[in-house]
Amino acid sequence: MPLVSSTPLLEAARANGYAVGAFNVHTLEMLQAVVEAAEETQSPLILQSTVGTVKHLGADYIAAAAKAAADRSSVPIALHLDHCTEFDVLVQCIRAGYTSVMIDASMHPFEENVRQTLRVVEIAKAVGINVEAELGKVGGVEDDIVVAEHEALMADPDECVRFVELTGVQTLAPAIGTAHGIYKGEPKIDFERIQRIAQKVPVPLVLHGGSGIPEEQVKRSVSLGMAKMNIATEIRIVFSDAIKSVFAQNPDENDPRKYMIPAKKAVKAAAIEKMRMVGCIGKAQDWR
Repeated sequence: MPLVSSTPLLEAARANGYAVGAFNVHTLEMLQAVVEAAEETQSPLILQSTVGTVKHLGADYIAAAAKAAADRSSVPIALHLDHCTEFDVLVQCIRAGYTSVMIDASMHPFEENVRQTLRVVEIAKAVGINVEAELGKVGGVEDDIVVAEHEALMADPDECVRFVELTGVQTLAPAIGTAHGIYKGEPKIDFERIQRIAQKVPVPLVLHGGSGIPEEQVKRSVSLGMAKMNIATEIRIVFSDAIKSVFAQNPDENDPRKYMIPAKKAVKAAAIEKMRMVGCIGKAQDWR
């Protein structure tokens, strides 16, 4: 089927108490791996690329690969631009065929965040795609966006309500204690804050920094209202480790297929595990 907006996928997830796995992919093999995982498990899927990956590969190349994968698949697939601060890149991705974009103006004061988000929402609405925005700051590193632990600010539930009302944004990523990258210790997720925001805000919520969160914390976050979980670092690591393993056994290997095939298998297995964790396996038909 064609690529779809992530809005109906996430609305179905929120209504039915699970989350959709959103995977940041950086190569064709990573993209194929998570799509194969979704197809095998009949799970809805969100493919994601960072701004850095867009600049590295090109929005048109990424969109073309995602469209080819979606056309071959029986499950709904959305293509999302993650954590974008550059308006021209957002427009470039929308024109290329992305079905969801994230405007991240969370580093600015509330009013400026609203202004920048509203500008993107107005453009995206015209072509029927999803817009995600962030309130508060999620700690860690995402491409060139670095938020130190002491700067990570939790989202205020009442501000979340105002923000959604003022912008009309379809999905919201509130800062609730997660971080990008792999955690140094146990994540300090504010579950009460998730619950309060979910009770006040009608749109699906997004859990950023999903790599390495213990399963019980993921499930609790989903049960409280998180409808999308982002996974990036964890699948990069399993992809890279699989390639390193091939070269450790055969340093002279020069056939990319010999190391990309095990790398794909590793990413696929990791993706299936995350889909199971967030509860979206077998939910491919819920969005209709």
